[in-house]
Amino acid sequence: MSSKDVSIPPVIQTSRGDTQLATFAAGCFWSVELVFQRKDGVLQTQVGYTGGREGKTTYDEVCSGTTGHAEAVRLEYDPKVISYTDLLTVFWNKHNPTQGNRQGNDVGSQYRSAIFYHTDEQKQLAEASKAERQTKYEQPITTEIIPAGTFYAAEAYHQAYLEKGGQCAAKGCSDAIACYGI
Repeated sequence: MSSKDVSIPPVIQTSRGDTQLATFAAGCFWSVELVFQRKDGVLQTQVGYTGGREGKTTYDEVCSGTTGHAEAVRLEYDPKVISYTDLLTVFWNKHNPTQGNRQGNDVGSQYRSAIFYHTDEQKQLAEASKAERQTKYEQPITTEIIPAGTFYAAEAYHQAYLEKGGQCAAKGCSDAIACYGI
């Protein structure tokens, strides 16, 4: 019998009228979530699945490669504290956007690089940042920039996984992030 909490939490929304949502995929969602948790102005994070077929799904289904979903992080942020451009910088610095359907040893379409924009302004900023970032790579950036669709929260045991495992999620923390399997 597994002791993992496989319940599905509600999908986060904006908690105030002056906050915004952002959604990013950059490999295994655990470390991507932790890097954003540490940023001032990020009010809450949630890992889950998006970019694939409609309908609730599970981690095992996403890992099978049959859903088309990416492991992603949805976050609420205060744009008076951290700008979307700053969030994009965090995103680009977190991963290698030229690897296609993988990040390091994690291979599969669920580990692809993607920016799921919530507004036209986010789309424009994402496209501009991708063009600027491309100047730093010889290989083409494979990051998708697509509209944010339905976001499916991952099972509860995935939420804040690395923080629950003892890694620092405090604002401003710069400790190295170690990702490890379940």
